[in-house]
Amino acid sequence: MKKATSLHTKLHNRDLVLHTIFANTSISRAEVARVTKLTRTTVSDMVNGLLNEGLVEEVGRGESIGGKTPILLSIAPDSRYLIGLNLAQNKFIGAVVNLRGEIREKIEVIVDDNDGKKALESVFKILDELISKKLTPIVAIGVGAPGLINSREGVVVNAVNLDWYDLKLGNLLEKKYGIPISILNDSQASAIGEYVYNGNREQEENYIVVNINQGIGAGILINGSLFQGDGGGAGEIGHVVAIENGELCRCGKRGCLETIASMRAIMRQIKQSSIEDAITAFAENDPQTREIVLQAGHYLGVSLANMIGVLNIHKIILTGDVVRFGADWFEIVKSSMEKAALSPMSQSTSLEVGRLGYDACVLGAAAFLLLNDYSLLYTKDN
Repeated sequence: MKKATSLHTKLHNRDLVLHTIFANTSISRAEVARVTKLTRTTVSDMVNGLLNEGLVEEVGRGESIGGKTPILLSIAPDSRYLIGLNLAQNKFIGAVVNLRGEIREKIEVIVDDNDGKKALESVFKILDELISKKLTPIVAIGVGAPGLINSREGVVVNAVNLDWYDLKLGNLLEKKYGIPISILNDSQASAIGEYVYNGNREQEENYIVVNINQGIGAGILINGSLFQGDGGGAGEIGHVVAIENGELCRCGKRGCLETIASMRAIMRQIKQSSIEDAITAFAENDPQTREIVLQAGHYLGVSLANMIGVLNIHKIILTGDVVRFGADWFEIVKSSMEKAALSPMSQSTSLEVGRLGYDACVLGAAAFLLLNDYSLLYTKDN
């Protein structure tokens, strides 16, 4: 192991101070020193550099606990921007996001299933339009895509609905736009978005975000960090068989959870023309619609019980179009989960609906690179 140089130590301290400021709405230099266990002199030096970078700003004074009132620091939210994309299965959503997760520009494009070339053209169209808004500097682009993703290589291994197979999307985007790119599974991106930006998180928390749209996937956070598994596909619960010899799935197997509990499965069975019509029929107590939707909720709940048994994580968040069916759907998911899981484990598990909707994926995709590498924010050598 190489010994850390003074430069490495300085860069580490700088990132540590920035992370601490980023994690708080406002914070004093003295409190940063207490949290990071760095000396006040070191913190002061690092803060001066961040102020010169424009990344941090002084935002007023806090309460005195004896002596001078402390000057409070905060991230300068519009000093840098990121782009996040949610390649949802019926529409693509792109947004320019500032460092506080505030969306400054947003574009939505309806896409057709199973046309990979047009889907890729839509990605370029959205990015070109967002970049033309001239919110600068844009320091990274993050993409949340459905399917099996190798995020380490930036490759979409298999996204059936987009007709993408072994697509080197990260390389294509980096070559065209010349800035750092991250490619994540959309459920993993949603998990990061809910963790960082839902306004109600604890540091180093474990939880699972299950995204139920046209497909189903889960993003798993352990100690505040995304868990992707050895092959990057952790959380692909939609393609685990739930009913033997059931409906043929797009992946080639029969009876996958996605064929029973996803919005695609629900819409196929009830034969409604739109999601809004399906939600209305459910709310108006149409018998067939309610039977199909509640059955979907039951199988989802059983799948969640399996995740509880494997991971024993105490918080599960549900996102996606299917949550729009509301309280009755949610209650059948919850009761099925509790019945199928070991009682002491299910009783200690909190199940809730996400707060951010489609924006969770956009925000999480944008934030992923930032949370793993603050160096992309710096423009000066200090």
